[in-house]
Amino acid sequence: MAIDSGRCINCKACIVACQQRNKVPGGQSRNWVRELDDESRKSGVSVQPGACMHCDHPVCVHACPTGATYKGPDGAVEVDKERCIGCGSCIAACPYGARFKNDATGTADKCDYCREHSAPGQLPACVSVCTTHCRVFGDADDPNSEVAKLLASRKKVYVAAKDCDTRPTLTYLDATAPTDWPKAVDSPTPIKLMEYASTGVKWTAGAALAGVIGVFFKQLVLPSDREHGHADEHQDKGGNA
Repeated sequence: MAIDSGRCINCKACIVACQQRNKVPGGQSRNWVRELDDESRKSGVSVQPGACMHCDHPVCVHACPTGATYKGPDGAVEVDKERCIGCGSCIAACPYGARFKNDATGTADKCDYCREHSAPGQLPACVSVCTTHCRVFGDADDPNSEVAKLLASRKKVYVAAKDCDTRPTLTYLDATAPTDWPKAVDSPTPIKLMEYASTGVKWTAGAALAGVIGVFFKQLVLPSDREHGHADEHQDKGGNA
């Protein structure tokens, strides 16, 4: 998705349309329009529409303990509600604040380009209702698409996260403000504990495997006690004869 912040009039039709199509509970939203005091504009305010950045290096995917958050084959970051346990780790990890726990479902929620509640080929709700056409959606890899032509002819601006190369794919055209609002990326405590636990499991599994190999080697190379017993028995019989 490409966004021309300069064309946004802050009508918030995109937010309402998104809530309605995706059945998002009141008071929650998958997208937003940020406002910033700006004396250079007649309105005294500059605005910045936004949503999930659908990063190429999404920290939310790493933070999810069940694999419910994943990156689809086309690059979009999605949530499998059947696998989501509502732990909130992905929400805490996202530097853009683009995720929330849906009050109705109890699972993580975010922009998915309206795929779950759209017909094939239908534009995302926020794009279809934008009266100034500040949001543009399409296949950026298709040179004939509108979004690809815009990205080729305009300056591309990305809102980068602090201390982490998330590589957001949502692109602003020419300029946007603010750009310093993403928080520093920090793994939630449950994820850190899981990483420690994972290391412990790996060491335990390694020790167990070494033990199994040792037993196998002993059985393969060294004669067993039963074989020793049979050999001694034969020797005794031979001596008595």
